[in-house]
Amino acid sequence: MNENDKHPLFSRRAIILGGIQAALLSTVVGRMFYLEILSNQHYQKLSDKNRIHSRLTIPLRGVITDRTGKILAANHNVYRVIMIRNEAEDWRESLRQVQVILKFSDEEVELLAKTISRRPKFIPVSLKENLSWAEVTTLELNLPDISGILIEEGRNRLYHYPHETSHFLGYVATPSEAELDGDPLLEMPGYKIGKLGMEKYFEEKLRGTPGIKQVEMNAYRKIVRELSTTDSTPGEELSLNIDLDLQQTLHQRLSQEESGAAIVLDIKTGGVLSYVSAPGFDNNPFVNGISSKEWKELLESPRHALVNKPISGLYSPGSTFKMAVALAALERGVIDQHSGVHCCGHVTLGNNKFHCWSWKTGGHGNVDLERAIASSCDVYFYHIASLMGIDPIAAMAHRLGMGEATGIEIPGEKAGLIPSKDWKSRVMGKGWTMGETYNASIGQGYVLSTPLQMAVMTARLASGLAVVPRLCKAETPPEFASLNIPPKHHQFILNGLNKASNEPGGTSYAHRIHQAGFEMAGKTGTTQVKRITQKDRDMGLVNSASRPWHHREHALFVGYAPVHDPRFAVCVLVEHGGSGGRVAAPIGRDALWTAQQIIQT
Repeated sequence: MNENDKHPLFSRRAIILGGIQAALLSTVVGRMFYLEILSNQHYQKLSDKNRIHSRLTIPLRGVITDRTGKILAANHNVYRVIMIRNEAEDWRESLRQVQVILKFSDEEVELLAKTISRRPKFIPVSLKENLSWAEVTTLELNLPDISGILIEEGRNRLYHYPHETSHFLGYVATPSEAELDGDPLLEMPGYKIGKLGMEKYFEEKLRGTPGIKQVEMNAYRKIVRELSTTDSTPGEELSLNIDLDLQQTLHQRLSQEESGAAIVLDIKTGGVLSYVSAPGFDNNPFVNGISSKEWKELLESPRHALVNKPISGLYSPGSTFKMAVALAALERGVIDQHSGVHCCGHVTLGNNKFHCWSWKTGGHGNVDLERAIASSCDVYFYHIASLMGIDPIAAMAHRLGMGEATGIEIPGEKAGLIPSKDWKSRVMGKGWTMGETYNASIGQGYVLSTPLQMAVMTARLASGLAVVPRLCKAETPPEFASLNIPPKHHQFILNGLNKASNEPGGTSYAHRIHQAGFEMAGKTGTTQVKRITQKDRDMGLVNSASRPWHHREHALFVGYAPVHDPRFAVCVLVEHGGSGGRVAAPIGRDALWTAQQIIQT
């Protein structure tokens, strides 16, 4: 074959090779065109998904203040470490690495693993709150090697006066599984909801509305920049009627006793100026999860620190109930202010003796209505109760706010019990007896009430109006309905309460307010928690100090001030404190005196 014969062959091969190259080039160009032009938006979205993250921003919880604007519950900055499962290559390995750094126990890791596995993959889970700065810096150094882990700055609840305010404020904590209702906000790491007290009652108002933040993150899961933000809306501020200075004073005063409760009301507005349950407890540890040891100590507290005594402690009101009995008798017309009874220290009913507290001195002698209230003569009230029976007493007690929840803004309020013939028939299937009427006439037997109800009763007696207690400030002054008590009957009761505090022989005379214009009026009570038998009396075992603490009487005082224009009402209960006149009356006096000094009329 000559040279000329080789060219066509070469040309054909070149053409075929060139065609193949052209085809390959076309394929590459076509693919690039498809990727760059036709599928640009699709892959842009995939890229954005990898580097752009949208997250809810937790709203600031509304602050809670006292009547003067002093902050009781606020928010403070904290750092937390979170895990997002769908961003972790191996979330269990990431959790193990965090365990080493933060020194989690195996039990803690197991609990966290259960929580993480139950939550949707895209929902962040908080591994630890309130990180120390050392923990933050150590985690930051190791973050590039731990997938799915982030450090966030957030806000946490802080109670500035925990022991003084825990029983009415309550606390917030992480929602339980049962409380998750599908709202993504509740599943956010660090988010807390009200679990107790006003924090729970006003959850919707305090919660606020979440915002949305879009951020760009790099390969090391560091935030590069914020792309867009929709601001969250903080929760509403709650302004209370509580006066912090009065609250601290009364809490300190009552804490000198073993256990008890105290309430101060503004009679004109119903505002709760002081709400004390002693002993108190620190509600701050509950925010991030209280330890089992701390929880056990609180549960086993011998003085029941967790019991919210003003609204859920049920006690016999004792002699503080006698004003309701007197008003019922006046309304029924069985007595007037001059009706007299001779007290020899007891009355006999069948084979039983019902003693007056003054039985050792031979009784009070001849007493009328006002003197019976002032000296707290049991025999007088046995007598007038026997003339009308239990039902009129029950009806008057309900008008004064006893035996039913007040509606105060704290969950868990108990209604107490005001017995009647119908109640005993329905509940026990038995008829009512005269002996039970005697017991009820001095606030014992089946009669049970809360310290808050006793304070409300006192405010209603002082004003003649159906005062309703409120912890939150009202936008407009409330208007209370009249109790429709005849003015002269009302005045008889007020005269008796005034004599109890300001005339010799009155049960609280020794602890009266001496300053002119600030005088108080009030009634003491001493209620048995264990029946004193005739044998006990014969053996001289009637002195509280001779019995174990939990068998001693409760000490009570209810009162108001100033006498000439009632503004403040108080109830003080000292559990197993003994004599109401000796123990509770001085605390009630101090509360009424302090209220008049701090809060201008």
